[in-house]
Formats: sequence, C-alpha cells, structure tokens
Amino acid sequence: MSDRAVLHVKGRVLVGPDDVRDELWVVDGRISYDRPTGARDVRTVEGWALPGLVDAHCHVGLDTHGPVPEDVSEKQALTDRDAGTLLIRDAGSPSDTRWIDDRDDLPKIIRAGRHIARTRRYIRNFAHEVEPDELVAYVAREARRGDGWVKLVGDWIDRDLGDLSACWPREAVGAAIAEAHRLGARVTAHCFAKDSLQDLVESGIDCVEHATGLTEDLIPLFASRGVAIVPTLVNIATFPSLAEGGESKYPRWSAHMRRLHERRYDTVRSAYDAGIPVYVGTDAGGSLAHGLVAAEVAELVTAGIPPVQALSATAWGARSWLGRPGLDEGAPADLVVYDGDPRADVRVLAAPRRVVLNGTVVG
Repeated sequence: MSDRAVLHVKGRVLVGPDDVRDELWVVDGRISYDRPTGARDVRTVEGWALPGLVDAHCHVGLDTHGPVPEDVSEKQALTDRDAGTLLIRDAGSPSDTRWIDDRDDLPKIIRAGRHIARTRRYIRNFAHEVEPDELVAYVAREARRGDGWVKLVGDWIDRDLGDLSACWPREAVGAAIAEAHRLGARVTAHCFAKDSLQDLVESGIDCVEHATGLTEDLIPLFASRGVAIVPTLVNIATFPSLAEGGESKYPRWSAHMRRLHERRYDTVRSAYDAGIPVYVGTDAGGSLAHGLVAAEVAELVTAGIPPVQALSATAWGARSWLGRPGLDEGAPADLVVYDGDPRADVRVLAAPRRVVLNGTVVG
C-alpha cells in the first residue's frame, strides 16, 4: 500500500494528437496511468492536458545588451513557465544558466552554448566573434559546453555590401559541422537570407533558425536532407520596424528585410507542404519578451499549417525531435491543463488553467 500524495489529472489527456485518455496520475513527480493504491492527499485537476510546451528558440540569460544577472534570468524562465513552456532549447546565450537545472520549479533547458559569429557580424555582446580558421575550435568548445546543440550565425549584415550575406566559407562550415557531429552535437544556424543556406545544408546542418530566405529551389534540398526549420514568426513580425530604422544607412538591407517579411507566411507554408519539419520558437530574450509560445503557434496556423500540426510543433513532435518524453508512463510529470481542446482552437494555449512541473502544480 502506498502512502504517497498524488495528483490526479482527469478530463481529456492528450498523450498524442489521436491518443486521448481520460486520466493520469502523478506519483513522486512521475506519470502513471495506473491508479495508485493507498494514496493520500489526492489533488484533482480537470481539463484538457498537454505535454509541457516547447520553445525551441529561446534565450534565457540574455537581453538587448547581452548577459543578464541571475535574478533577471529567473524572471525570464518563470515567464516562460507560466505561459506553459516547460522545455526550452536555448538557442545561444552568453550566460551560465546551469543553476536552473537545480530548480524543480523552472523549465528544463537544452543549451546550444554561446552563439558563434564572424567578427563584427552579429549583435554586440551576444556571441563569440571569430574568424573562419578559429571556427572548428570554437564549435568544439561550445559542443562540450552545451546540451547536444551548437549555434552558428550563418548570415548577418555586411556593412561594406549594405545587405545580408553569408558569414562563413563553405569549407569552414563543413569542417565545423563535422566536428560538432563527431562530438555528438547537432548544429543550428541563424539565417535570414538565402546566401548561406545551400552551403550549410550540404555541409550537414541539422536545423535552420528563422529560414526567411528559404526559396522554392532550396526547399527540395532541405526536405531531402531532413533539415528542420524554426521560423520564429513573432520575431519576423519586427522586420518592418527594423527596416525603417535602417533605411537611411542601409537602404538595400531594408528593402531585403521587407521582402522577407512580406513572403514569410508563404515561405513557412511551402516548407511545411514539402515535408520540412517545422517547430515552434519565439526568439525570446534579445529584444523579444518571454512567454510568447501561444502567439507563435497561432502564427504557424495563420501561415497555413493545420492546427494539430502547429500544436505538435510545440508539443508531441517538438519533444520527440529534442529527445525528451511527453506524457509517457514513468516520465517526469511536466504538463499543462487547459479549459478547452487545443486541437480545435490553438488560441486556448494563451490561457493555461494549470501548469504542472515535475509533478507539482506551479501555476
């Protein structure tokens, strides 16, 4: 007979898009589909339960100026948690956030180490800024520092050209990606424009962030190589204001950014239709607020991705891609409960009824 306090989640438990159960139990922070015997202090939560949401492009420990103190990082993580984001792929941060791993009340983080950028070709104080002959060494360093991911800056504005351009020679990225893979890490890259995409994909990259430069001629290459994209549409929405701010100094770049913004939805829908994996990421940190996961799912639906697939991009599919469990027997009880069926209307994600992390109701 068990003498343990338990949590009882009942209503509709969305183990998968088509695997719906009536209830689950949480004992010692883990999921069970068998009713425990002799349980005491049973707390019941009712509604529609999903695995804790995933933000696959987020920056905890970063703001517009660079690294932030731990109390600010904590607020960022709490904001994401309260929005239902319980698993974060931190796509580059100069801050050491390992202390978060010791907190049962904060989201779980999969780190990509610190951004690696070309000298003077990225936001100041964000990245290691290196030259091509140093790239392999820095990739190895961040592969060891991260949690199975490395983040490159694939393109950025070239001030001499006055427009976006690729940051790395093909030979350099090929050697760097090979080194990351040798060390067991996957590689992703920030890419707004088209120029760097073919070299990165043919060199074996695993994922591309933003991918606004993805064109019809490159889509088959991405699809055949299984390269995922994380569109961060809530970030791409800022392109017109960025373009306006840079108009007088870099008119070519500004016009380019506006074009990328104008076709953003077509780009994402074309990628999805071709079978390219698409995942939810908000690009929180930097200049964007945390807690925008529901808005990003809604943006994917606006782009034309079916609601259940947009939901999977932050739930079942995203967790599988990152190698983390969902609502599986024996898994950590990280879940979010809503008043309505998110498969029918993804807008319910904006108002979690309860957030459960490591088996404890935290929100």
